[in-house]
Amino acid sequence: MQFRLAIFLLILCTMPLTVWAVETKDIKFPIKGAEPVVFSHEIHLRKYNNNCKVCHNAIFNLKERHHFTMAEMEKTKSCGACHTGVKAFSVADEKACVNCHKGATKSITFKIKNTPDVTFDHVFHVKKTGGQCKACHNANFVRGNGHWSMAQMEKGKSCGICHNGKRAFTANGNCNQCHKGMKPHDINFKFAGISPVTFSHDYHLKKYKCQDCHTKLFPYNTATKFTMNDMAQGKSCGGCHNGKAAFTTTGACYKCHQGFKPGVVTFQLKKGYVKFSHDKHVNNYGCADCHTKLFPYSHGQKQYTMHQMEQGRSCGACHNGQDAFPTSGDCDRCHNN
Repeated sequence: MQFRLAIFLLILCTMPLTVWAVETKDIKFPIKGAEPVVFSHEIHLRKYNNNCKVCHNAIFNLKERHHFTMAEMEKTKSCGACHTGVKAFSVADEKACVNCHKGATKSITFKIKNTPDVTFDHVFHVKKTGGQCKACHNANFVRGNGHWSMAQMEKGKSCGICHNGKRAFTANGNCNQCHKGMKPHDINFKFAGISPVTFSHDYHLKKYKCQDCHTKLFPYNTATKFTMNDMAQGKSCGGCHNGKAAFTTTGACYKCHQGFKPGVVTFQLKKGYVKFSHDKHVNNYGCADCHTKLFPYSHGQKQYTMHQMEQGRSCGACHNGQDAFPTSGDCDRCHNN
């Protein structure tokens, strides 16, 4: 009986190491655009005599769920601690990619707001580069590095490294080559105190190409708002609407602000107020005579004193006693309240 008990205890003492080795499972790391990478516990435990501590927690902390990039591995992080080309094949060796990344590459679809999806064809690009994965990874594309804007691509980031008009078609324009079925829609700009402006892509694409505006004048997705003063200085729409390439933004407001009829502007003063009648002045002058050389489109941005007007500023540019009655004297002609 004692002999049997001794045998049982001996077997029990030797079980944990063996059972642990058998119970450990392969780990699959999902990779976007490719088959998952499978890490074999069995192979590595056999190589290191079932010594779990070679990796845990010296290299892999089981409490942390950190995903390492290939760039980090090449700096001896994660698998790269051993796969340096000395103990095991190097993660930086392009020929060794297939040792971990098995199976065919897959297409990747990028979801983009307000624009048709973009599908990146791995198979096509792998053939184009002659199977050189590192032509893109990791120098240009690092897993988890975020989304690149079209403006960044035009500056040579992401796809723009190759799609620069030399190695491949440029990312600047040619939108429908990646955004299949893309048809730009009209854009409505809403403003306070004035009718909205509708920008027609259809109309402008009959005369211009995408790259004529994007992104030199307009980022593809932007919250930047330009004033009419900015446009008068060549920004935004003013890049073309300068009186040469197209009608100027200074004046002819109704061409963009459909149905626009400027109203009466009331200037509140410490004592009383002054009312400016657009109707009366538009009968004699054009919008461009005052805007924006004399007045920003949004009144109240800059206030002038009567003394400044007498020196030819603001209303005083016309109300000088020659073009119109002077601002000095006859106060009740404007201050009639």
